[in-house]
Amino acid sequence: MISLGVAFSWTIAALASEVGSRRLGVFVMNVWRMGVALLLSALLMWLVLGAPYPVYAGGEAWGWLLASGVVGYFFGDWCLFNSYLTIGSRMGQLFMTLAPMFTALSAWVMIGQTLQWTALLAMAVTLLGIAISVLGRDGEHHVAVNLPLRGILYGIGAGLGQGVGLVLSKIGLDHYVGDVPAAVLPQVEDYLPFASNMIRCVAGLVCFAGWLVVSGHAGRMRQSLKEHRGLAAMLVAVFSGPFIGVGFSLMAVQYTAAGIASTIMAMTPILILLPSKWLFHQDITLRNVVGAVISVIGVSLFFLL
Repeated sequence: MISLGVAFSWTIAALASEVGSRRLGVFVMNVWRMGVALLLSALLMWLVLGAPYPVYAGGEAWGWLLASGVVGYFFGDWCLFNSYLTIGSRMGQLFMTLAPMFTALSAWVMIGQTLQWTALLAMAVTLLGIAISVLGRDGEHHVAVNLPLRGILYGIGAGLGQGVGLVLSKIGLDHYVGDVPAAVLPQVEDYLPFASNMIRCVAGLVCFAGWLVVSGHAGRMRQSLKEHRGLAAMLVAVFSGPFIGVGFSLMAVQYTAAGIASTIMAMTPILILLPSKWLFHQDITLRNVVGAVISVIGVSLFFLL
C-alpha cells in the first residue's frame, strides 16, 4: 500500500518536474529540490526525533546513504530530468520501469539476493513493453526508433540510477537500524527512512550545487527567483518527490523486498498517461498504452511468479 501511494506521488512529481525543468533548467531545479527537501526533512526530524539531523546514524550508514544519494539523486535524477526535456515525462517514466530490473541485478551483485529465471522473464517482458512504445515503422515500413537516441540513453540512465540507488539505500538503512539502541528502535523505526532520505538529500544537494559552481552557472540560482511558475512547480515536485515519495519508498523497502517495492512503484507510466494528455496535449496511441501496460506487467512478474 505504501508503494502504491508512492506511484501516485511520483506521477505528480514527474509532471511538476517537467514543468519546472523547462522553466528553471535541470541543475537549478534540482538544487532547489534538494535544498527544500533537506529543510523539510530537518524540520520533520526535529519534530519527531528532537534533533534536526539523523540521530544515531553511524559512519557506515552515512557512507552507504551518501553513495545512494550520489547515484540515485545526482546521476539518476540528472538523467531523468534530461529525459523529461528530451522525450517528455510520460516516456521518461516508461523507461523508469527498468528500475526494478536494475534493482534486482544490483541486489544480486551487492547483497546476494537470489536472481531466478522468473526475474529474467520479468526483465524480458518489461523490455518488450518499452520496445513496443519506442519502436515503429518509417515511410518504407522498416523498423525505426521513434525517440531521439539521447532521450533513450537518459531514460536508461535514470532507471539505472534509481535501481542501484535503491539497493544502496537498503544497505544504508539496514546499517542505520543496527545503529539505533534496541530500547529506542520501536519508537523511531518508522521515521528512519525519512532520516535516511535526509542523508541522501545532502549528497544530492552538494553534487548539484557543486556542479553549478564548477560550471560557472551559479548566477542562475539568483535569476530563478523571478521564475514564479517554475518555483511553484518545483515545490510540488519536492513534496511529492524527494520528501514524501522517496521517504515512503525507503519505508516500503524496510517492510518488503526491494524488488517488490520497486515493482509496485513502477505503475507510474500507466498513471501518467491521462494527466500528460491533459497538461501537455501529448497524443496517446494504442501503442503507447499497450507498451506501458506490458512494461508494468513485466515489472509485476518480479513478485507474482
